[in-house]
Amino acid sequence: MKSSISRVQVGIAAGVASLAAIGTSCNAFAPSAFVASSAATRGQSSSSTELFISSWGINGPPHRRKTEEEPNPAEKIQAYLKAPEPVAARDNLDGRVLVSGYVQSKERTDQFVFDMLNHEEAAFHFDAIVAFVDDEKFAKKRLLSRSARYTGLLDKLELLQASEPGALPTELQLAGVKHWVASVGNDVEAVQKIGALVRATDVENVSILLTGASSVTADAAQEIVDSLKMEGKSFTVISVGELKETPEGSVPYSIDDMGTINGTIADGDTFSRDESIRLVTECLGLESGRDKALTFKECSDVNATEFKLVKGLREGGYSRPQEIDHMISKGSAAYIEACANWTTKAPKRTQFDEWMKGEEEKLKLESEQAVNRKEEEKEAARKGESEDIAREWAKRDFFRKGMSGEISDMTEEEYIESIWDRATFEGDLRWRQLNGMETDEEKELEDFKSKQDKKKEAMLERAKASLAELLDEE
Repeated sequence: MKSSISRVQVGIAAGVASLAAIGTSCNAFAPSAFVASSAATRGQSSSSTELFISSWGINGPPHRRKTEEEPNPAEKIQAYLKAPEPVAARDNLDGRVLVSGYVQSKERTDQFVFDMLNHEEAAFHFDAIVAFVDDEKFAKKRLLSRSARYTGLLDKLELLQASEPGALPTELQLAGVKHWVASVGNDVEAVQKIGALVRATDVENVSILLTGASSVTADAAQEIVDSLKMEGKSFTVISVGELKETPEGSVPYSIDDMGTINGTIADGDTFSRDESIRLVTECLGLESGRDKALTFKECSDVNATEFKLVKGLREGGYSRPQEIDHMISKGSAAYIEACANWTTKAPKRTQFDEWMKGEEEKLKLESEQAVNRKEEEKEAARKGESEDIAREWAKRDFFRKGMSGEISDMTEEEYIESIWDRATFEGDLRWRQLNGMETDEEKELEDFKSKQDKKKEAMLERAKASLAELLDEE
């Protein structure tokens, strides 16, 4: 046992001695940013390589690091948009909701408006959805569908018939109704009547859709707002163009306050029916839509700010409620302001940046010129080759007709000049065939002859007109 301990002690002593030897040949690490090899070590080694260890890491000191510039929101809209977040909903979206102005046409069911109010991911928690209709039996046939049963709509759906076609519900029929979604077409007076009914009943929240109401001026819009604005109750009015049967979300839109210059519906303006239903139902629940009268217009101009913003919201993963909330609460004005702020915050370009930009533009220009030259050379070569083919075709045609006796008073060059249009057509056709391009000889020849006939007719008409002028002068 003692001999074993002594052997271990000898081993430890030998290890300590070895480490001590290493320590004498190398410097200990000093508390500094860099460490270099000692003079003695450099003298013993045939190499003069020095190892430097940076405390800054692999990226080097800060002044050498390139900081990424904040992208320009005008060029990259996702730099402006933040990640989608939950939107604020109104706090009383329960109880009974009544829907009027729908289920009146045999061409469609209008079930989409009821599906929107019953959607499981919506903010609504209605106990009952009341369909106020002109014909209860007709509405049953339109709404009692398989999809309504599968989604649970039938468990909430109730039907209530109007006293006469086109009538609004009475105060008695609105008893117990907490929310109201109404489509009134272009009947501005109906909006004011709805305001009076809301004032006289327990309805707390109303969302109204106006369609094709081109007569709504600034004064009319203010009267609508005044008729609906009341303490303890909320409203939203959505004004769009004439309805058309296109899918919702197929075209971006712009938003403006109803009655303003850009918030007026013009004759001929159209809007998706399903999109209008989406807007009038979503705005019933969005806090951002409370007590607002808004005009929505389709925007097909790809360069318009609204088009870019709506498209960016959808590409950024925003849901439809989030998209509509953003367009109402912030809209294009906030995006335009962000673009303007970026230009003032952006660092000034250095002389080197300007030089690099100039060099890039030069390279781009030279590249474009090279491509253009190549295309011009290619076109010139094609023209030369096709003209050669055309001349050979004309010579053969002259020889053939000369041998048959059809030509007796023309030289070869005169004949070639007289049929040069046909010869160039044949030359271009043969060139394309030789180069493997797709051709339809019979159709192309027929089109050529038709154009030539029209050309001859036009020349004849001009000749007749000139002759007539000469005769008139005499």
